[in-house]
Amino acid sequence: MSMMSVSETPSADKFPAMEIREESPAHFLLKIKCFSLLHQHGIHKYETEEFAAGEYNWKLIIYPNGDDIGKSCDHISVHLSIADTNSLPANGEVNAVFSIFLFNHNSGNFLASQGITRRFRGLKSQWGFSKFISKKTLLDPSNGYLGDDICVFGAEVFIVKREAVTECLSLKNVYSEHYKHEFKISNFSELENVWHSEEFNVGCHIWNVGLYPKGAQEGTSSHVGISLLYNWGFFKFIDIATINDPGKGFIVNDCCILTLEISILAVVQRSPLS
Repeated sequence: MSMMSVSETPSADKFPAMEIREESPAHFLLKIKCFSLLHQHGIHKYETEEFAAGEYNWKLIIYPNGDDIGKSCDHISVHLSIADTNSLPANGEVNAVFSIFLFNHNSGNFLASQGITRRFRGLKSQWGFSKFISKKTLLDPSNGYLGDDICVFGAEVFIVKREAVTECLSLKNVYSEHYKHEFKISNFSELENVWHSEEFNVGCHIWNVGLYPKGAQEGTSSHVGISLLYNWGFFKFIDIATINDPGKGFIVNDCCILTLEISILAVVQRSPLS
């Protein structure tokens, strides 16, 4: 632990969003006896011993008179610092969700900052709150945060693991990649529940056309359906009576022609974050 004055101002948010927690913090508790003596002895900064959370070591830093040292402040500042930047992974940073706690002696629960996510790295190894709690609120015995000149701070730290994937949407000109093909379907009257085309490649993806002469899904028994990739399409494309009517001209010599046009508007690619 250390008690000192320093000239640097660490990275900090101002007012944290607060909540009441019944559970104790998962990773660290700091009990300060004779809290009032910190100010009397000119102790502007107190660093705790290291504690472990999420494969890294951390320190809690208390600024009894605010983190803008040398200037008057009516708030207590509290920060979390990664203890050893040499332990950082190869990319030189750790993303962590952390909360700072203050025990209420009257109610037996904790005032806690809602979890925030920050990136800890060599140039910014500590984050926290410049105005965690006002001195007036802390020092008022009726609020319960200082009992017999004792206050208890705490911390929770959870590492955000890099397991996300990236998705890239690449927009193309409508006419930059256009596919048109005719499929000749013979022996239409002898088809069973579904006819499938051969597979074909458009936009670096494999496609397949399905025709349902007896209907499928909402068009079962009433309409001929057409789909792409087995599950997307028009299941009420044309009613069965119409396509089978010789006078309509859709089927000639028990054969029909299915024409398909595809224009690639966008391509989505997914890959792990490097």
